[in-house]
Order: sequence, then C-alpha cells, then structure tokens
Amino acid sequence: MEMKFKDILVRKEERFSIGIEEQTGKYYLSIPVANNFVDYEEYYEINKDEFDAFSASVLTATEFVQQCRSREQDDRLIMKPGKDRGVAI
Repeated sequence: MEMKFKDILVRKEERFSIGIEEQTGKYYLSIPVANNFVDYEEYYEINKDEFDAFSASVLTATEFVQQCRSREQDDRLIMKPGKDRGVAI
C-alpha cells in the first residue's frame, strides 16, 4: 500500500511537520534526515492528543522533535529505516 502523507502544519525554522497519512488516518510528525545518497523524511506516529498539542505549542512539539532526532522515539517510526539510515538535519 502506498502511503500518502499530507502535511497540515509545517514549521520550517524548527524543521518538522505534522499531518495525517491519508490512507490510514494516522497522525504523524516528520523530520528531515539525510544519508550519503539522499535527503528524506522520517515519519513518527502520534496520537490525536499529541497532534493537537503540537499544533498549539511549538515548545511541546520541539521537545518531541528532539527526542526523534536523538532516536528516542524509534518505536513510533511508521516506516522502518534501512541499513543506511540517515541522520537528522
């Protein structure tokens, strides 16, 4: 199944976005990452309460974003990374 991520809120300065995956209705927060070959996004599943909180408070969202960049939220990755996993940019 092809996933269709629709960004609802993009925070360029803080380098993250939140949105809804259209096929499943799951909420996500994404961050940009890069490896030696490509820049891409990692998508972390969040619940509706987190979506609402992150939409309302950049501070709350950036705390979670930092956890994602530090790989502390890897159990929430919607698509598991391959061998050449990128690093947050």
